Amino acid sequence: MKLHGNAYVVLICLTAGFGGFLFGFDTAVISGAINFLRNQFHLSPVMEGWLMSSALLGCVIGAAIAGYLSDKYGRRKILIASAFLFIVSAIGCGIAQTPSFLVVARIIGGIGVGFAAMVAPMFISELSPARLRGRLVSFYQLAITLGILCSYLSNAFLLRYADSHIAAGSQSFMHYYLVAEVWRGMLGSNMIPALFFFIFLLFVPESPRWLVKEGHLTEAERVLERVNGKEIAASELNAIEVSISEESGSFRQLIAPGIRVALIIGISLPFLSQLSGITTVMYYAPAIFEQAGGQSGSAMGSTAIIGFFNMIFTFVAIWKIDKWGRKPVLIWGFAGLGLALFLIGMAFIKGNTAGNFLLGSFIYYIAVFASTLGPGVWVVISEIYPTKIRGRAMSVATLSLFLGSTFVTQLYPMLRESIGIGYVFLLYALVMLPAAFFVRKLVPETKGRSLEEIEHLWKN
Repeated sequence: MKLHGNAYVVLICLTAGFGGFLFGFDTAVISGAINFLRNQFHLSPVMEGWLMSSALLGCVIGAAIAGYLSDKYGRRKILIASAFLFIVSAIGCGIAQTPSFLVVARIIGGIGVGFAAMVAPMFISELSPARLRGRLVSFYQLAITLGILCSYLSNAFLLRYADSHIAAGSQSFMHYYLVAEVWRGMLGSNMIPALFFFIFLLFVPESPRWLVKEGHLTEAERVLERVNGKEIAASELNAIEVSISEESGSFRQLIAPGIRVALIIGISLPFLSQLSGITTVMYYAPAIFEQAGGQSGSAMGSTAIIGFFNMIFTFVAIWKIDKWGRKPVLIWGFAGLGLALFLIGMAFIKGNTAGNFLLGSFIYYIAVFASTLGPGVWVVISEIYPTKIRGRAMSVATLSLFLGSTFVTQLYPMLRESIGIGYVFLLYALVMLPAAFFVRKLVPETKGRSLEEIEHLWKN
């Protein structure tokens, strides 16, 4: 029995969203391994930052080329390629003998993340009915948060397992990977979900809008019928054909009057979201809590709590983003994060890190991010561009996001050593109010509009 309508759309979007799970898992799993790597390889602050941000360099490379590849070969094929790269990266991390080899493996995984991060939300957006698009694209962010949480839980489980078996002194393969050098088990565990992602992608269809662009109208209509029913599918197919016929399909279209505002938003909004310090919190959380006075196990536990709230509050966005609208969610997100970052910074500056205040401030921070910027940015950048160049334009937006991530992740260890953790978070806080002003002045409201209506909004 074939699924149709909402059930069919949700199933496809959940499969594409698995790329978000791997995004979250692959980029955050290093947080549990970095202390072991620092001690084993005697990493300097610069090398530590490079090891942490190397995956993000891969993300930049992946995002830079994924748009062209997805426009040329289709969204589905590039997602399959991303799954393959995740598998290769996990194997490489598990067998690495030097920091340089580990960096290369992390870059390969980062390219996979760049592919998935660029293509998956766009793929979901192009398949979703307008009334559900915000929620379904938000599922992608939910998958990221679930991946982050699972990486924390996996790290905590492996750390506990290693602590309880360290006295065994076995020379077995399992003891080497899961106890003696437990970081290998942490970084290699990504291979399991990557295999599932690869298999699931073999059963999803191609994006109907890409199919129309390539002239495969019959196949596109078949997908649209399963999503919306025969009557709506016919009118939507016609709207897509008309819209694509009016597009030039070149980057020059992005700097045309009206549309160029979409380009400015697509470059600025993702970068500003990363200046909130989210990668610092996600990747360095265990180390931050240890420096605040916690033991390794309790620091990992505190990190898992943050990961849990990150996932839970993403449900708020899924529930409300199509009702509240994109613009209010983003404005309140930047404003709320400014307050949270100020509280975290002052906790470190005043030395108030021993009780629950610091953990509570981090939970407030992650609750705001997860319910606003986390999903909101992906929703906006996945829906504001014309179909013919959506892949390449999404590449620019995703590239900006990963450049912001790389910048923040690479800079954090050096700033931490020079000015202290507290002042680093105050620096992040300073950026948030100008970011809220940017959204208020430039970002339009797009809730309830079809992708073709949004494109005509820019032209008018």
